[in-house]
This record gives sequence, C-alpha cells and structure tokens, in this order.
Amino acid sequence: MITSKTIASGILRSIGFLILIGISLFFIYQIQAVIVYLIVSLILTLIGKPIMSFLKTRLRFPNTLATITTLIFFFLLIIGFISLFIPLILSQSESLSLLNTAEIEQNINQLIHQIAVFLDNHNVDSARFLKETNISSKIDFNFVPQLLNTILNTISSFGVGLASVFFITFFFLKDKAYFIENLKLLIPDSHEAPIINSLDKINHLLSRYFIGLLLQLGIVFILYLIVLSIFGISNAFIIAFLCAVLNIIPYIGPLIASIIAAVLTMISHLGNDFQTETLPITIYILIGFWIVQLIDNNLSQPIIFSKSVSSHPLEIFLVILIAGFLSGIVGMVIAVPLYTILKVIGKEFFPNNVVIQLLTKNI
Repeated sequence: MITSKTIASGILRSIGFLILIGISLFFIYQIQAVIVYLIVSLILTLIGKPIMSFLKTRLRFPNTLATITTLIFFFLLIIGFISLFIPLILSQSESLSLLNTAEIEQNINQLIHQIAVFLDNHNVDSARFLKETNISSKIDFNFVPQLLNTILNTISSFGVGLASVFFITFFFLKDKAYFIENLKLLIPDSHEAPIINSLDKINHLLSRYFIGLLLQLGIVFILYLIVLSIFGISNAFIIAFLCAVLNIIPYIGPLIASIIAAVLTMISHLGNDFQTETLPITIYILIGFWIVQLIDNNLSQPIIFSKSVSSHPLEIFLVILIAGFLSGIVGMVIAVPLYTILKVIGKEFFPNNVVIQLLTKNI
C-alpha cells in the first residue's frame, strides 16, 4: 500500500537526483577546458599509436623512449606549422592592414561597387539592391581589433593548453597497460571480456579513422594549394590550409571553404578590372575547388573512411546526415567516431541481433 511517507520519500529521492545531475553538469561546465584537453590527448594518443608500434617493433625502442619520440614528432609538427604561418602573416600584416579599419571599409566598399557596376552592365536588378541596402554601412569594421585581441588571448593560453595536452598524452601512451589493468579491477568478471574486447576494437578503429582523416585533409590541402598556386593567389599556403581544415566539417565545411577562397581572391585583386580579371579568376578558383571536392567526395573520402572504420560510404553519409539534423555541425564532426564506438559495443554485447550483425559484419 502506497502511503504518504512512501510518496514523500520518492519525491525527495527525485529532487536529490535532479540536484545531483545539476551539480554534475555545473561541475562539467566549470572544467570544460580539462575535458577538451582530455579529448585532444585521446585523439593524439590514437594517432600516435601506430607510430609507437613502429618504434617499438621495428626500431626496438623501449616503451618510454618510443613515447617521448612520438611526442617530439607531434611537437616538431606543430612548430613546423607555426614557423610556416608566422612569417607569412608578419610579412603580409602591413598589406592586410588588420588594424586599419578605415582601409578595410574602403576596400570592402570598393569591392561592392565593382560588383554593382558589373551587375548594372548586365541589366541585373541585384546591383540596384546592393546600392540601396548599402551593405557596408551595416558592417561594424571595429570587429577587427576585437578579433585580434581574441586571437592574442587564445595564443597566450595556447602554451598552457599545449603543455597540459602533451603531459596527459605522455601517460596515455606510456601507461596504456596500467590503465587497462586498473580498469579490469572495476569491471565485473561477467562483463570483463566483452568490455576489454570493445575497448581494443574501438582503439584500433578510431586510430585508423583519425589517421585516415589526416590523410584525407592532406590530399585536399595539396589539391587546394595546386589550384591557388596555378592562379597566383597570394598566401596560397595559408588559404589552402584553412580551407582543408574546414573539411573536418562534412559537406558544410567545403562550402564555407569555397566562399572564403572566393572572397579572399576578390579582395586580393582589388584595383584590377572586375569583369575581365577579378571575376574570371574567382570563377576559376571556385571551379577548381569544386573539382577538388568531386575528387574528395567520390574517391579519397569514401575509400579512406570506408577502409578505416569498416563501413560502407552510403552508411557513413546517412550517419553524418542524421547527426547533422539532430546536433548540427558538432554532430556531423563526431558522427563517424561515435557511430563506430556504438557499432563495436553492439557487436560485443548484442552479437545475435540481426541488424547489428548486418552493420558489423566487416568489423
């Protein structure tokens, strides 16, 4: 029989549970930087696993030396990128006039005027729309110094974050066996085998996935760089790199990359004849980027991803699409790794399910 005391006790437990959830979420929010460090360290660990394996099996490195060598490789890679970018940015800082908002506004107005004149010459009403709306007057060009301050603050905290990530990654790589042994102590004996098998398969597949992702971004970067270099675009290396990084965001990233490349191309050709020089080069750049995307979407991406996570390209496409509808850009970025984890867990704990058997037959 349900009494008032039972009901009150149930309400109090529910309230206590909700309070506990709230405190947990608040705690997670407060330590979000630490969580980011852990995630980045985990990704570096997965990428570094094949390097560690090569050093230990082929070169006979001890475990600690292999770990240190792997971290040095990552560190030199980061320093290499920084050493390439900083001189380019410094050498172009005067011409870009990052702190001169008046010059930026003048350049944007000049570009809008050139577009309007071109459209007027071709009897397009949108030229009148550009003039009437006066887009440039609605843009706050003072955002540039604010953006620079944000970038400087990010750079200042980059050192602390990098040191933290490398410290965590060192122990993730070095003491993997130690963590597994301690994890076994927390797992009930009845579930130990499937959980350990799941972790091993997840580790293997995600390592292949992130290495495949780096390979795919590298291919796209080289193709972008070739397109930009053919047409003599200044700072082609930086633009190609930024556009390649945007490819981490499936489907939307390449579109944003094309827009950025087009805008930077037009701005770099300010002062030239818009119809005979600026517009044709911009169109050629866009065509080149679209060709790169065709190659990436139909050749490199399906082959690399399907091989790395043992999933059909159509399966990956549908997973990314569904994740995009459910969680937006973040969902699209984490869709494939999360789906891979769920597949491995499903195969270990529900091996007799027909749907899971169909989806995991290649794992």
